[in-house]
Amino acid sequence: MHIGTRIKEIMEQKHRSVVWVARQIDCERTNVYNIFARQDINTSLLRQLSIILDHDFFKELSKDTFKKN
Repeated sequence: MHIGTRIKEIMEQKHRSVVWVARQIDCERTNVYNIFARQDINTSLLRQLSIILDHDFFKELSKDTFKKN
């Protein structure tokens, strides 16, 4: 799973703008675009994004990591 792409998908599903996300995590909107490009992310930032977007990215990552072949 490409976490940056997934964050962008959830943000769009929740009808949240880049500006709104940037305000919630106290950063510039260019940083949010940088998050979309990331293949990995630190847990503190992922926790913040999970809270503000009301989505459990940790659960998704766990399922993706341990899915049965």
